[in-house]
Amino acid sequence: MTRAVPPSPVDVLIRRVDPDVPLPEYAHPGDAGADLRTTESHELAPGERAVLPTGVSIALPEGYAAFVHPRSGLAARCGVALVNAPGTVDAGYRGEIKVIVVNLDPRESVRFERFDRIAQLVVQQVEKVRFQEVAELPDSTRAAGGFGSTGGHAAVDGTTGGNRYASVVSDREGQ
Repeated sequence: MTRAVPPSPVDVLIRRVDPDVPLPEYAHPGDAGADLRTTESHELAPGERAVLPTGVSIALPEGYAAFVHPRSGLAARCGVALVNAPGTVDAGYRGEIKVIVVNLDPRESVRFERFDRIAQLVVQQVEKVRFQEVAELPDSTRAAGGFGSTGGHAAVDGTTGGNRYASVVSDREGQ
């Protein structure tokens, strides 16, 4: 078996807005996301959201974007999610990266301390497209099916309680 050679890293210029913040880093070899930290302590009450600064700004090469993803450990242990996940950092943006967090736990507050890891940054190459308007799109096997059209969940598949999604769609189609 031949091992794939990992691609060369992409150089991304980074500036510390907060001179003491640790730079984003990958926790393990092979990780897709580099950890972002907050520079401010903050307590989130149940249902509350906040915009937390990371203390860094970046300059991505043209043709790249960075995406701010949630950390699964914060989601599983504390109910913390990102409101606009993933957040998009365009190549031309030079401001501080900020993370919009929300506490989805119905009872417990979540406390962030300065330099806690709050999100992860994934840098990806992105394609530019030309949109070409047409009168009709070509057929596909999926067609216009979406929002649960492939099933895979008991509430949708009818294995328990019937196919609620299909009945809602058919009721609306009859209007």
